[in-house]
Amino acid sequence: MAAAGDGPILLLAEDDQRVRDSLERALRFEGYQVHTATDGGDALDLLTRVQPDVIVLDVMMPVVDGLAACRRIREKGIRTPVLMLTARHEVADRVAGLDAGADDYLVKPFDLEELLARLRALVRRGTVVEGDTSTLEVADLRLDLDRRSVTRGDESIELTKTEFELLALLMHNAGIVLTREVIYERIWGFDFETNSKSLDVYIGYLRRKTESPDLPRLIHTVRGVGYTIREP
Repeated sequence: MAAAGDGPILLLAEDDQRVRDSLERALRFEGYQVHTATDGGDALDLLTRVQPDVIVLDVMMPVVDGLAACRRIREKGIRTPVLMLTARHEVADRVAGLDAGADDYLVKPFDLEELLARLRALVRRGTVVEGDTSTLEVADLRLDLDRRSVTRGDESIELTKTEFELLALLMHNAGIVLTREVIYERIWGFDFETNSKSLDVYIGYLRRKTESPDLPRLIHTVRGVGYTIREP
């Protein structure tokens, strides 16, 4: 589904086929790896399988509209930048989009160059967020990137460097299923053999340190795919 190359990954949800196809062609030409969805529900389903750098949502879509999809994305703890597209010009509509968790808002019809400029800004912002010294939280699990500390509830958790980086990667992408290949590349920097058990071992370490019999599980295995961390 994605274009060849290593450009930013973009998820586009637009129910108008002509608009969707036109934008997909233009964005692929600009180097984006584009995944398309026909409504908000389809977009949410795609987010379980891909890890976009930026998301573009049309407001007026059937089944699940853009505002509802954006709210659900933020409720899942996904921090990926979101740009809303709409034919509505009223200030109240723009406010509704921002209140739903969108990072930017563009009114149709728009100039392609303006869309591209806004997307570049959002991708840069997303890159900064991923490397930021902020605090990540999933349920009562808290990770401080600046102090390199981890707590669950009132309990402090000691992690090795690799354990910390693995947990940070999962929490940066809370609610998204990360494939084994993506995790190996991000944490170890190269591809492991497909039958390597190193990742499973480290996931086991994290579970033992961050979970206990009386606490709900946060790190989940998606068989045949990889791992995700999400609210109970």
